[in-house]
This record gives sequence, C-alpha cells and structure tokens, in this order.
Amino acid sequence: MPVNQDVIITCALTGAGDTVGRSPHVPVTPEQIAASAVEAAGAGAAVVHIHVREPETGAPSRDPRLYREVVERIRETGTDVIINLTAGMGGDLVIDPEAPLRQLPGTDLVSGLDRLPHVEDLLPDICTLDCGSLNFGDGSNLYVSTPDMLRTGAKRIQELGVRPELEIFDTGQLWFAKQLLAEGLLDDPTVFQLCMGIPWGAPADPGVLQAMVNMLPQGAQWASFALGRMQMPWAAQSILLGGHVRVGLEDNLYLGKGVKATNGQLVERSVQITESLGSRVATPDEAREKLGLRPRA
Repeated sequence: MPVNQDVIITCALTGAGDTVGRSPHVPVTPEQIAASAVEAAGAGAAVVHIHVREPETGAPSRDPRLYREVVERIRETGTDVIINLTAGMGGDLVIDPEAPLRQLPGTDLVSGLDRLPHVEDLLPDICTLDCGSLNFGDGSNLYVSTPDMLRTGAKRIQELGVRPELEIFDTGQLWFAKQLLAEGLLDDPTVFQLCMGIPWGAPADPGVLQAMVNMLPQGAQWASFALGRMQMPWAAQSILLGGHVRVGLEDNLYLGKGVKATNGQLVERSVQITESLGSRVATPDEAREKLGLRPRA
C-alpha cells in the first residue's frame, strides 16, 4: 500500500466523552465549538467533525438548535472548511446487569431516523454513520446500531445527498458497511473512518489496521485514528498505509506528557507529521474532490 501523498486532516473538536472537566481547552458552548473549528481550519484541517454539548453542563446533546448555531457561526466567519456532523448520538443503552431489560441513567436510545433531524435541517457536507453495535467500555454501556437501523439511516442520508462517513469500530462493522454498498444504500466514493483503541472494539494494533485496510472496497477514501497517546503515532500509521488523518480533543487531550493541547495545536502537530513523511496537506477544495462532495457554495 503506497504512502498517501495528499492527506486530508480532520479535526474532531469536542466529542461526547467526559472530558470537559479534564481540560480547559475542550469547547462546550456553540461559540466555543465554532471558534475551535475556525482555529483548526486555520492550522490546516480540511474537515471539522462536530458534536454539541449542553452549554450549562457540558453534557453531550442532540439538540438541533445547538448544531444550527455552531454551523451558522462557522459559516458566518467565511472559513473554508468541510462540515462533518455526528449522527451517532442516540445510540447509548445502559442496562442493569441484574435485570437487563431495565434501562439505567445514561441511556439515550432512539431510532435511526431520530438520529438525523439536524442533518435534515442543515444538510452538512458529511455526517457519520456508526456501522454496528458495540460493548462500549467496561460496565454495562452498549452502543446500539442494528442492521435495520443502519439500512434506514443510510437510505435517508442518501436521499438527502449528504456523504456518510462510515464509522468502523471493528471488522464485522466493516463487513456490514460493504453489505450496505452492495445493496445500493451507499454511493461512491465510500468514506470510512477506522476507529481504533476504543474498548472493546478494534485494538490500536498496526496489524489489525492493515487487515481492515485490506477489507476496504476498491476506490474507498479512508482515515483512521486511535485514542490518547496513540493519536499522533496513528496519524503516521494511517498515512503510511495510504489513508488520511483524524486528530482533535474528542480523542486526545495532550500535546505531550502533561501538556494540555488545543485543537489547533493538535492539527499543527499532524501537519508536521504529514510533511515529515514527504506528503502534503490537502486543501478543503482538494478534499471535496477526493470525497466526492459538492463544490463550496
């Protein structure tokens, strides 16, 4: 697999994890998230991946009004960046291990279509589609995304003309994504995000990444990331295997040991890694062409 010569950098700005109290740089309000997107774009990110949070508490949110405010604030600045909205919220199921039919606090489980109102409203360039269910960390927290949910969601995203980024947390999910393609529910070029190191999905192991890359459909565009201190080594690993890069505070809070990072600093570091490998960072327009997106309005 050749080294990728033209690398699209995505910055995942805030995520839905319990990180707000662990770093002052994690953006929470729509104003902060939009400002962080502009910072990341200025540092070299062609794509920004956006979650929203409740402004008062920092808790993860699915509120379409918050997504609208973030996107409008970014667009008002005139910043040239590709908007990638998560559509993975609404899949959390926390069960009582002694009474598994009983849902515990932290559950936020809705249908595949009910995960898409902000996508229908804003028609972003990209939205995510989490391609399977997963034991999400220790305890009794499950992420639920069934084949029926995925078929329904993929069809609606296709109807909207939005490009799905297929979030792959394990090999079986990649297998099913290829089934969606075979059924005509995905359009070329397919766009994959290979998500490594999330307990208990695919481990951050280069051999596992290589195996997943070998499974990709012909012509697919793909990126990969790993959590925590593996974020920057994984940027290099992805480029060396022919892929693109994702960094950002959703996945890692540190620039180095004990040094809290901003999103812009993480993008800057990934630019340095890209260029040190003899590759170049793709512009937003180049990324749009690679990913089969509409030209900028």
